[in-house]
Amino acid sequence: MVRIYMYTTIKTLYEKKISQNQIAKMTGHDRKTIRKIIREIQKGHSVPQCKSYSRQLDAYKEQIIRWIEEGLTAVRIHEELCKIGSTSAYPTVKRYVGEIKKRENIFMRIHTKPGEEAQVDFGYAGYTPDDQGKRRKTWVFNMRLSYSRLDYYEAVYDQKVETFIECHKNAFAYFGGIPHTVKIDNLKAAILEANFYEPIFQTMYKNFAEHYGFKPMPCRVYTPNDKGKVESGIKYVKTNFFSGRTFSSKEDLDKRLQKWMEKVNQRTHGTTKKVPCEMFRQEEAALMITLPLEEFKLSKVGIRKVYHDCHIYVNHNYYSVPFEYVGKEVDIEVGADLLKVYFNLKEIAVHPLQKGRGNFVTDESHYPKYKRISETELQEKYQKKMAEIGSFAEQLFFILLIEQKGYWLQTVKGILSLEKRYSKEILELSCKRAMAFHVWGYQTIKNICKNGSYKLPVEFNEERYEYDQKQIARV
Repeated sequence: MVRIYMYTTIKTLYEKKISQNQIAKMTGHDRKTIRKIIREIQKGHSVPQCKSYSRQLDAYKEQIIRWIEEGLTAVRIHEELCKIGSTSAYPTVKRYVGEIKKRENIFMRIHTKPGEEAQVDFGYAGYTPDDQGKRRKTWVFNMRLSYSRLDYYEAVYDQKVETFIECHKNAFAYFGGIPHTVKIDNLKAAILEANFYEPIFQTMYKNFAEHYGFKPMPCRVYTPNDKGKVESGIKYVKTNFFSGRTFSSKEDLDKRLQKWMEKVNQRTHGTTKKVPCEMFRQEEAALMITLPLEEFKLSKVGIRKVYHDCHIYVNHNYYSVPFEYVGKEVDIEVGADLLKVYFNLKEIAVHPLQKGRGNFVTDESHYPKYKRISETELQEKYQKKMAEIGSFAEQLFFILLIEQKGYWLQTVKGILSLEKRYSKEILELSCKRAMAFHVWGYQTIKNICKNGSYKLPVEFNEERYEYDQKQIARV
C-alpha cells in the first residue's frame, strides 16, 4: 500500500516537471528509488498492485460475524470452528475476531417486547433561566420505552434521588402505565456501586420501585449498547431542541419542551420506521403495569453522624441509634410521621417524628447492656459506694436524692472521685460538715477537703437534723 501511494506521488510530481533531486527532497526517498520509479513511469507501467492474500478463516467470515453478533467470545468461536473442520489455532482466531470487531464495529442488537423495558438517563443541557430569571445548570431527563420509542422529557436543576423519582412518576403518568423493567445508567441518584451483577440501590429508589412494581436494572459499565436507545434520545433532544434556543423562564422552557415532545412522538422513527405514539397505543399500552392507586410519598433523605451518646440530630431533635454505630455515618429517611435510620441499607432504627426543638427520643435497647440499669439499681449501686465512705456520706446520699431529684448522679460521682486525692476519713468528715451547714454541692465538699475545715468542730441544729432524718427515712 505504501508503494502505491509513493508511486502515485512521484508520478504526479514528475508530470509537473519537477526534478528528481527536488522530488527526493519533497518525498524523503532516496534518489535511486526516485530514478527507478521514474523509469517505470517512462516505460508506461501502471501503478503496481498489491498482492491479495487469502486467509483460511476468510472462508468462515460470515459465520464468525454471526457468532460475534450473538455474543460468543473468541474462545467459543474457536470451539465452534473446530467442530466444522477449521484447523486454525486459537491465537489466529482471536486475532481474526479482533480485526473484525475493530473494522466492522459489531455489537449484539438487543430486542425487547412491548411493555417490557424503558431506559432512563440525564443529559446536561447547559444553563437556562429559572422563574426568577436566575441562570442555572440544567439537565434533561429522558425515559424512552425501548419497544415503541415513545419518549418522556423533563428539564430539572439537579440529579438528586428525589428529583430522579419525581421524573419517573411524571413519566409513568404520561405513559399511563409502568414498564416491567427500567434500565438505568449508573447514576449516583439510583446506584451506589456500579456493579451490574450485585446492584446496591438507594433505599428510597428501591422502595419506590417496589411500590410501582417495576424491576430496576443498572447498565453494565463501559457497555454503551445497554442504554443505546436512551442515549440516542438524550442526543436528539440536546441537538434538536436545546441547541440554538433561548428561554425566558422555566415555565417557558417546560411549555416549549412539552410541545416539542408531542411532536417528536408523532414523527416516524428512524429505526423502527413507525410512529412512536401509534406503535405504543396499538401494541404496548395494554401490556404496561397499571398505575398504583396510592401515590408513592417521597421522603427526605440525608446522612448523619452518630454521637457518642448514641443519638443523631435531625431537624433540631435527637433520636437514638444502636450503640454499635457510634462515630459512624448513617442514612436517614424522614417521612411524614416517621424517621427511619439505615446503615449499609439495613434498617437499624425507627422513631416517631418529633415536632418542636430539643426533644430526645430514646430507645433504651440502643444502649449496651451494662448501661441499661433501672433507677432503683442505680440508687442501690451508688448508695453502697457512699456507705463505704461512712454513715454521714450515706446520709448525704439520701439527702441528695431529695434535694437534687433527677440530677443527683453527677454530684455523687463527683464526691466519689475525690477518693483519688483524699482518704475516706477526710471525705466522711467533709460530708458531716456539709450536712451541718445544709450545703449539698460537690464543689462545697471539695473545698472543705481542700482547705481543711473538716477538722473544725461542728454543731447540728437539732430541729433541722431531725427533719433531715425524717426525710431520709421516707426515701
